[in-house]
Amino acid sequence: MVLEERKFTEQETVRREKYKKLVEQGKDPFKISKFVRTHTLTQLNNKFEQFSKEELEEMQQEVVSTAGRIKLFREAGKKAAFLNIDDQDGSIQLYVRMDEIGEENFEDFRDLDLGDIIGVTGVMMKTNHGELSLRVKEYKLLSKALRPLPDKHAGIQDIEEKYRRRYVDLIMNPEVKKTFQQRSKIIRTLQAMLDAKGYMEVETPILQSIRGGAAAKPFETHYNALDTEVTLRIATELHLKRLIVGGFEGVYEIGRLFRNEGMSTRHNPEFTTIELYVAYEDVNFLMEITEEIFRTCNAAIGNPGTISYGGHDIHLDQPFIKLHMVDAIKDITGIDFWQPMSVEQALIYAKEKGVHVEKHQMTVGHIINLFFEEFVESTIIQPTFIFGHPKEISPLSKANAEDPRFTDRFELFIVGREYANAFSELNDPIDQYERFKAQIEEAANGNDEANDMDIDFVEALEHGLPPTAGIGIGIDRFVMLLTGSESIKDVLLFPQMKPRD
Repeated sequence: MVLEERKFTEQETVRREKYKKLVEQGKDPFKISKFVRTHTLTQLNNKFEQFSKEELEEMQQEVVSTAGRIKLFREAGKKAAFLNIDDQDGSIQLYVRMDEIGEENFEDFRDLDLGDIIGVTGVMMKTNHGELSLRVKEYKLLSKALRPLPDKHAGIQDIEEKYRRRYVDLIMNPEVKKTFQQRSKIIRTLQAMLDAKGYMEVETPILQSIRGGAAAKPFETHYNALDTEVTLRIATELHLKRLIVGGFEGVYEIGRLFRNEGMSTRHNPEFTTIELYVAYEDVNFLMEITEEIFRTCNAAIGNPGTISYGGHDIHLDQPFIKLHMVDAIKDITGIDFWQPMSVEQALIYAKEKGVHVEKHQMTVGHIINLFFEEFVESTIIQPTFIFGHPKEISPLSKANAEDPRFTDRFELFIVGREYANAFSELNDPIDQYERFKAQIEEAANGNDEANDMDIDFVEALEHGLPPTAGIGIGIDRFVMLLTGSESIKDVLLFPQMKPRD
């Protein structure tokens, strides 16, 4: 591969010339390994903002050291300058005078560019306008920005570049940085909550020889050492349930899943979920813990009980709605799937309503689900547990004792989007084997999202899985909801993007 010689803009060329001059003077900033800060910018603001200009002038000042990236630079005559620097959490103004740092240093200082990272030492003051500032006694250039930042007001115009060059987006937009700090807080809160309940965080394999645990198309790759084909996991479910068989009574995993499907504002091929499995509990327990998770994490980032999302006020502080899938369909379409019916009758209803049915969906259960997706899903606004999924679309769920056509399963929907999938786990190994066989038949009829036959999992169940409740929550969509982000790309630091030309 022959690399073309890089071409630089006029600004980039000027910055490189400045850097070359620094090297010639023995001031190469890239040779500096460390700078000791006494305070972050937030700490300086919190500690000194309370004092007046006069109080700061009169008090015995401590010398402070801090560092950050230059975001604003303006000269105050020929012998002084004001500039603003940012660090991870804060911003502060610097006041620099030639008579305090020396003429030569001041000339070098005037040569700095927006985006440069500097370390400064000095004392705190307030300007005549009352703005807290650091009066610089010494400064050190710690990193030279060889590329200019985007215009402060225009920002990154190309939305693709916003996500592709996330580092620039973070530099220019403090609110973006805040979103990811909130994401971290949400995940840490979730872990602390589950740990406090006595559940154990674990890790399970990402490379798997058998796909299962979800209806999704996997990524496939070749494992050279074993000379075999493997897939990236589409769910953590089957391994986590093996651990319940092994004797753990509450396990969870927060980790990446990979599904070889489309991209949209709600979908990324690799995404983060949490799956939790608790022995001796059922689907009703999961409804309770789901509400607790949403409220606890929402409060942890300082949100009120009612948040705004998608143009709607979402009441997280009120009990979530519970609605059977068949009742939801009947409320909107008038069709009653409670009544016993043949596949032929269900297909007639589908044709009347314009619902397309694939070959592998020729069951009453699949058609019920298609009706839900077509007519109900988008109408749900407030947090709603849709429960009672048909057995055909729930190969890992325990059948309902009163009506075995349906399962003890729910999905949580808010503003037309699914946020959680949960059920009382199927622990009957004979039934599980038959369900896997049905999935094989669906695959033969064209369902490329059907589960594989996992004999090892069936054998695990034959050792005895206690009654168990299991739930999966999409972390990315969860963070979107709580932070008011409309696109999944806004809550992923590095979302999947098309390659650059």
